[in-house]
Amino acid sequence: MRFAAILSLVCASGACACTIPVFRYALDRWEADKFHLVLPASAAQDTALQDVLRPLRANGKANMDITTSRDAAVTKAELRNSRESSQIVWSGELDKTSLAALLDSPARKKIVESILAGDSFIWVIADNGSPQDAAEVERIEKRLKFLEQVASLPLQDPNDPDSQLGPGPPLKLKFTTLRLRRDDPAEKVLLKMLAGPKGELDPASTSFAAPVFGKGRVLGAWPLALLDDATLEEASLFLVGRCGCRIKNENPGWDLLLNLDWETALPEAASVSRGTHSPPALAVAQPKAAPEVMTISGEDVKQEGTSKWGGVPMAGILFGLVLIVVTLYRLRKA
Repeated sequence: MRFAAILSLVCASGACACTIPVFRYALDRWEADKFHLVLPASAAQDTALQDVLRPLRANGKANMDITTSRDAAVTKAELRNSRESSQIVWSGELDKTSLAALLDSPARKKIVESILAGDSFIWVIADNGSPQDAAEVERIEKRLKFLEQVASLPLQDPNDPDSQLGPGPPLKLKFTTLRLRRDDPAEKVLLKMLAGPKGELDPASTSFAAPVFGKGRVLGAWPLALLDDATLEEASLFLVGRCGCRIKNENPGWDLLLNLDWETALPEAASVSRGTHSPPALAVAQPKAAPEVMTISGEDVKQEGTSKWGGVPMAGILFGLVLIVVTLYRLRKA
């Protein structure tokens, strides 16, 4: 009920709504909020750690800021939701391995692949594998398949300057699910981020689902026990409906930490969709094509308006006949 009320307010505020659906407007125009990695003061003397962090500080792709704390009470690295937030997503000893786990994970790679392929959104479902949860997952997947069949994208006006799409995959309607185990150690950071910055939902004890769209934006997170068909429909159709409010912070949701350069990835996704370019990670060496030999048969020549008579085109035969007639006429006059 509360989420439905929020969506109503968001939609009502869009007097100047464009025709771009919410999920694509977010991908084109909303930059991901930055997470805040806080280092203990001792990290400044750790040369090995500074070498690991240097590429992130110089030209980092992830939506993350890095600072060193002056507070002596901070003895371990902490990943916080933002500079303004004290909510801790992760804390521990930071090294090359733990930093890699903060920045990426197998599920986050799949989320990025789906977004760059043009999927409207990805409902990430975290459960404990129990028969009860399995039944809820099946219900959600069936309902999303139905919604995908009956939903439609807003009609696009190519002449509207406010409704021009940015570079990226083709605009299409596709609903995707991604199922995770709540106890998966490789996804511990992702599960914490999906559950939300306020800590209202504990992934360790609650099975839940959260739709991801745009540049890794989470619309909300719902316990499976409370995610009924009506809520699932409201959230999904909101994301494929026309963008009612262009201001990111006036829309519900929060962002994930993703290690991706969107300014490069989106044009590459557009090129891949046109078949003109493959990103290096996906490029596959192809054997050189043999020269193509085209054979033109007699039937092919007829179709082009010529005839075959001993290998001589009809035009040549007609020219010869005319030449003979002219020669005979001149001889006769002489």
